[in-house]
Amino acid sequence: MSLDVYLHLRGAKVSTPAGSGIFVRENGSTREITREEWDARFPGTEPVTFKGADDESDIVFSANITHNLNRMAGAAGIYEALWRPDEHGITHARQLIKPLTDGFTKLVGDPKAFAEYNPSNGWGHYDGLVAFVANYIAACEQHPDAEVSVSR
Repeated sequence: MSLDVYLHLRGAKVSTPAGSGIFVRENGSTREITREEWDARFPGTEPVTFKGADDESDIVFSANITHNLNRMAGAAGIYEALWRPDEHGITHARQLIKPLTDGFTKLVGDPKAFAEYNPSNGWGHYDGLVAFVANYIAACEQHPDAEVSVSR
């Protein structure tokens, strides 16, 4: 299971870039890799690819992370902002900047304290949450008027 976060900028027409359509799940998140990366990692094996139409949407940012990191996010004080913004009156990206930045500061300020929250099953880790939050903050700063939605 994972958390998907989205920033929607109403009226925007964002084209979905054409990619390889090859997705892998690693370190608690899903990411697209190139055909060259696939061939290097899985020689002689054909990947399953997912290619959609080159649609336009109003999504200016999306990201995905494993639910296994929710306790770590809670310890950093950002669980509600990430997983349950709708339940806390957070509707726009600008409202996420301060709570996510405060939590990010806690995360990077004491990595050893958060190591105990690394999932024992290996799905997700501290570095993944740090990168996820950093990217989310940057997107919120770039699109402060975007509307926030999550799928959990």
